[in-house]
Amino acid sequence: VQLQASGGGSVQAGDSLRLSCKASGGTFSGLALGWVRQVPGKEREFVGIIDWYGETTDYADSVKGRFTVSRDNYKNTVYLQMNNLKPEDTAVYSCAALRRGTDWSRVRLEDEYIYWGRGTQVTVSS
Repeated sequence: VQLQASGGGSVQAGDSLRLSCKASGGTFSGLALGWVRQVPGKEREFVGIIDWYGETTDYADSVKGRFTVSRDNYKNTVYLQMNNLKPEDTAVYSCAALRRGTDWSRVRLEDEYIYWGRGTQVTVSS
């Protein structure tokens, strides 16, 4: 499975952006998809995730209430709606697919992800 994120850009604090991540190749069915972000020199940070059915989500505390993950399985695409963006949200955002069968208590653990996509840069200025 190949994952490609898009939709990043440069915005002002308080603005919104919607990122998309399209999956292609392989078997997409049944995969929970998550978003992570990384700032140069820092560890990759879990942002949010959505299960295959689109019914269950989990978010990092730093984005809860501002970011929303959704998906369209007909389009093999997962989205990250980011509202009220802050300068500290500046990072490269990537999507990743969770290993099938992973217990939901482990969705924030990087080792549980099996496919990683190329990221898109989000820059938020104050």
